[in-house]
Amino acid sequence: MKNKVMRLLSLGVASLSLVACGNNEKSAPNEITFWNPFVGPDRENMNAMIDEYNSTDPEFTITNVSMEEGDMYTKIPTVVNSGSGIPDLNIVHAERIVQYKDTNMLLPLDEYISDFSELNENNYISEAWNIGDIEGERYSLPLDIHTFGLYYNPDLVKKYGPEILDDNLITYDEIREVSEKAVDDGINGIGITWVKPTFMSLLAQHGGKMSEDGKNPTLNTQASIDSLQLLHDLYVDGLTNEEGTDPMQMFLNNELVFFPEGIWMQNTMRDSEFEYGLTNFPQITDDLSNTINWASSHQFVMFNNDDRSEEKARGAIEFIDWLRDNSMEWAKAGQIPATLNLLEEEEYLELPHSFFAETPEQADTLTIFDYKYNGYVSEYIDSNVLDVIFGRLSPEEAADEMQREVTDKIEQDSTGLQEEAEEETEGEESEE
Repeated sequence: MKNKVMRLLSLGVASLSLVACGNNEKSAPNEITFWNPFVGPDRENMNAMIDEYNSTDPEFTITNVSMEEGDMYTKIPTVVNSGSGIPDLNIVHAERIVQYKDTNMLLPLDEYISDFSELNENNYISEAWNIGDIEGERYSLPLDIHTFGLYYNPDLVKKYGPEILDDNLITYDEIREVSEKAVDDGINGIGITWVKPTFMSLLAQHGGKMSEDGKNPTLNTQASIDSLQLLHDLYVDGLTNEEGTDPMQMFLNNELVFFPEGIWMQNTMRDSEFEYGLTNFPQITDDLSNTINWASSHQFVMFNNDDRSEEKARGAIEFIDWLRDNSMEWAKAGQIPATLNLLEEEEYLELPHSFFAETPEQADTLTIFDYKYNGYVSEYIDSNVLDVIFGRLSPEEAADEMQREVTDKIEQDSTGLQEEAEEETEGEESEE
């Protein structure tokens, strides 16, 4: 039991009570059970792609199992450790892969992709492709790369600062300039939205890193403090929405000039009363070569599973290879498919978010924060950074707390893994 508990803790899981959805029976011989966290409008897009693939009469058909992200990440270690009910194929976020690999949960994919010559780095956005390579072995293949951009109201920008649209970058100084004019007319400047990608982008823009060595956090730094201070100052100066208000609704009601949000929110915004604009996330400089757009990636993985046949594993790779040429539906879901094939299709290039991958220089701005303990940093940010913005916690206090909290959780992980290793050693000795 302790073995399972420590592995769950190492993945940031809070509950052991959940079990895999459905039953624990093996999937049908010619069926690939595919778990993913697509429960919003994007589930329909994924279902459409799966239906199209299954209509090609493959040897192994795909059965889609979408579930809430939190539930899925709780169930994964439970079923893998039990050896029962393990999916044949899974989508996970890029930030999870190193921990899954380090806890010996992932199946290396190299031998399975060797027969698919087009599954290589030349055909994918490099930031999404590189995530799957760990110490010379491939543990995942990318579906997409998704990012946090800046939506803006073109009419309001033209009224208060048309010159900022001369390039595809809007700086915080420009946001401040436009917002100061807008608030005089009772219009809010920039929305306070999801703080995790906002903070991580700013941290990198200020030259900071979550960790210098890949393990120990480096969060109590001037870069962290400056990033938090910037966000707090925007609020104190009256340039943001007020606490408790809905920035998205304000944006849709023409009451907000700038709205930082994920590109996936286009599914919700397509019916807005104006033609919104979408550009890079706000930057502290106007140099594209130094631009940082927080990004993540949905990645295909296979967890270790004694019940999965070699043929079925290759069938899963065949599905992934098919998607490389058939991802337009996923682009319509407000995602950036990782395949470069779409850059040759006019329909894709007309989508608002396609510019993020249209040139190598722009694609290089997409930055995946794949620190092994990203989850612990995210937990602190999501729980506390709003308190900094609204003045209940100082930037200095938050940076210090974040450093201590993440360090403590990593230490708990290390202690648990050491106990687990000692127990396994003792068990081996007793068997001898």
